[in-house]
Amino acid sequence: MVKKDFYYPSVDGKTTIHAIRWEPEGEPKAILQIIHGMVEFIDRYDDFAKFLTEHGYLVVGEDHLGHGASVQSDEYHGYFGDDGNAWVIADIHQLRLMIHEEYPDLPYLMLGHSMGSFLVRQYITEKDARYAEGLSGVIVMGTGWQPKAVLAAGKAVAKLHGTKKVGKTAKMIDTMSFGSYLKKIDNPRTISDWLTKDEKIVDWYIAEPWCSFRFSPNAYYHMFSGMQKAHDVRRMKKLPEGLPILFTSGAEDPVGAWGEGVRKAYMVYSENTPCEVSIKLYDDDRHEILNETDRDVVYKDMLDFLDYCLEK
Repeated sequence: MVKKDFYYPSVDGKTTIHAIRWEPEGEPKAILQIIHGMVEFIDRYDDFAKFLTEHGYLVVGEDHLGHGASVQSDEYHGYFGDDGNAWVIADIHQLRLMIHEEYPDLPYLMLGHSMGSFLVRQYITEKDARYAEGLSGVIVMGTGWQPKAVLAAGKAVAKLHGTKKVGKTAKMIDTMSFGSYLKKIDNPRTISDWLTKDEKIVDWYIAEPWCSFRFSPNAYYHMFSGMQKAHDVRRMKKLPEGLPILFTSGAEDPVGAWGEGVRKAYMVYSENTPCEVSIKLYDDDRHEILNETDRDVVYKDMLDFLDYCLEK
């Protein structure tokens, strides 16, 4: 396995996007592009990516605007920019085009986790779902289904706080978004216990600067805007027939309303798209199933789904 960092210009015209590719020994059989979540960075997927390279996959992903090494300076962590949602989607697509140009004949798959799950759901419906064309499968991990009123209220509060200033935080929106996430965990040890039962990973996450900055009103506004697009049934009706989409999450994940939001998303896609939609929930697992105590099982299940997509 060979791991390579590389960079390319963001469509914002100011930022250099950091990306990583994990290459298997020998010729790859397919490509998986990972779209990471909120307040993290692509190198957090290193163990999973290495696992997939052992099975012939080339894995690639970038740090979104405002995340990881894709910032002009530290104060830009948690800030997307004036057209943030569109820019993040465009940077994701640019990476896909670059890798596809290098391997035009290989199957191409995508996985989005958490905020990345909403980004990948939006991505595949962009340009009248033309972005979904050519994909062999999609994994939607750690997702949910937020009511229209909640997203509208979140955008209104973000706008009230001001969406132009770099380095500004939004404590009220933090509370609105995450205030209830520990309510089903008995005697939580930390404020991040909702992520996983693995205490070592939770402690590492809390201590990592690239996982402990706070989102700006700007980033919240654009994230909520993207989620509205991800929920738009009119957009998803245009998805390609037979595209395999797996919704997967921990059954104790508050982002997915402890399973109910994931089931809702699964049902909406099942009823309103021509895709081949499936669902897998993991009992007792929390938000980051790739970092859970049973991640060996999750890894194998994700590999089985990806291999299935190649066989179709």
